[in-house]
Amino acid sequence: MKLSRIAGGLLVLAMTLGAGGAFAQEKGIDNPRRGPYLDQLKGKRVVFVPLSMGFDLTEAWAAVLRKQAEKLGYTFDIRDPNWNADAGARAIQDIITEGADVLVTHNPDIQSYGRLLQQAEAAGIKVIQLNMETTTQTDAYIGADWVEIGETGGRALVDRCAPGKGVSNKIAIIQGIPTGAADVYQMRGLWNVLEQHPEIEVVSQQAGSYDPSKARSIMATIIQQHPDLCGSYGIWDSQEAGAGSALQEAGKADQVFNVTSGGGNETACENLKKGLFDMLISYNAPLQGELTAAKVAELLESPDAAGARKTTFFTPLTQITAENANDYNCWSLGDLK
Repeated sequence: MKLSRIAGGLLVLAMTLGAGGAFAQEKGIDNPRRGPYLDQLKGKRVVFVPLSMGFDLTEAWAAVLRKQAEKLGYTFDIRDPNWNADAGARAIQDIITEGADVLVTHNPDIQSYGRLLQQAEAAGIKVIQLNMETTTQTDAYIGADWVEIGETGGRALVDRCAPGKGVSNKIAIIQGIPTGAADVYQMRGLWNVLEQHPEIEVVSQQAGSYDPSKARSIMATIIQQHPDLCGSYGIWDSQEAGAGSALQEAGKADQVFNVTSGGGNETACENLKKGLFDMLISYNAPLQGELTAAKVAELLESPDAAGARKTTFFTPLTQITAENANDYNCWSLGDLK
């Protein structure tokens, strides 16, 4: 009887300890990597030098980076040159003098900032080039594959304007700034296709300087000179909306297949539905922001010296038309903030 009582007591004790152990396991344990990760990022400095603030792409990227900075405890500053490359160069020089951990640049062309970015890396600042690169390779480029965009748009125009398919075989091209990465690489991709299709006639190739009013004026003149125009290729959707307006005013919107590219914001999708253009090749600006934010965190955490490893990541592309211009493919800046 005595042994039975002892055995029973041991059983109760074992059950009690087992229940306590299970309860402790349900509370979980601290992740040993979380604290060191957060500690490495706190107090670090990240600076963004865009082409300009105040338009969909740069505002989207900044919103994503700002949210991450607030969450992880690093500082995020913006030096806005307001479309002035000289002001942007001065901002980068100041950042090199002041010091920073990561510099993110959205470059006006393939040359202006090249030497400065080398100097930044030599000063120990890690550099990400976002969507518009220079000829200088830095720690990372994250952005569109402009050659692929040009080839995609070129194939779409050939499909619509080859002999026997459209009202004519004539197309027009409206660039942005011819020395910008988006232009030089996108034009290469477009001409990779057009050179294989000499039946397609390019009746005009002009620069719109990223200005929709200038694109509108250019297209108004083109359509007067070539009323049988079949297609148009515009370097950027915000600019190409001006060309689309000129086509609508001339009653040619249904005739001219208008192709452009951009970050996929809701305004561009509304312009698709309005018929200002027919295809938007989207490089998804919010996704670019998220990938850039991930790279920022990686560079802040990495013990590698600035410039030690150089990487490139081309973001995915989506062809958006009026039929699939929906909430999945089109984003709102308000949703990012």
